[in-house]
Amino acid sequence: MVALPSVLFPKRSDLSLPNSSWGSEMMRLYEHYNGQCEVETQGGQKQRGLWRRLPSYNRSLKYATGGAYLSKIIQSKARFFTRHIRDPGAGFEYVLFSNKEEKKCVCIFQAGHLLEGFPGHVHGGAIATMIDTVTGVHASLIAVPVMTANLNINYRSPILLGSTVLIESSLDTKEGRKIHTSCKVTSSDGSKLHTEATALFLSISVGHLLKGQ
Repeated sequence: MVALPSVLFPKRSDLSLPNSSWGSEMMRLYEHYNGQCEVETQGGQKQRGLWRRLPSYNRSLKYATGGAYLSKIIQSKARFFTRHIRDPGAGFEYVLFSNKEEKKCVCIFQAGHLLEGFPGHVHGGAIATMIDTVTGVHASLIAVPVMTANLNINYRSPILLGSTVLIESSLDTKEGRKIHTSCKVTSSDGSKLHTEATALFLSISVGHLLKGQ
């Protein structure tokens, strides 16, 4: 087998790690949840905690569903939607943590200036994108792969650009292929509700994708 030049498939950067654009509130919440990913026992030993940080990259898998290889041209241009803005802090800055025991996923989200809707505030579509992302990741931890079947959103109060919010997804029920989740977007201290949502995801097989179902 001929090895491809490393420049074609450069080492991926984990975009869920802190960068210089993160504000103090985002860093505080990151340290809070990240500190719960590993705990110290009475004997001074380190062990895995209830929370786990989920790495995040700007590219999808190298192989399409069914094993069909993506061409190098498509692969080199493809970018994950919420990670395609290269300027740190300009778009979607976020990190997700999952808790398998509590059946929930928490996202710390800081909205950049390119996500503006009403002057000075985050666009509703950007909020919906993040809700779909967080609930989708949560559902994919339960059954892989999944697709969004329904997303119902109620906007309660606007979110200021540059502010940090918490997006929390909780598992409601799992019935066969159907995964029901609920989600809320709150201020970083949890005192203000910005958005509520419910989502339905369907676990899918290679056959379903190939048939377009």
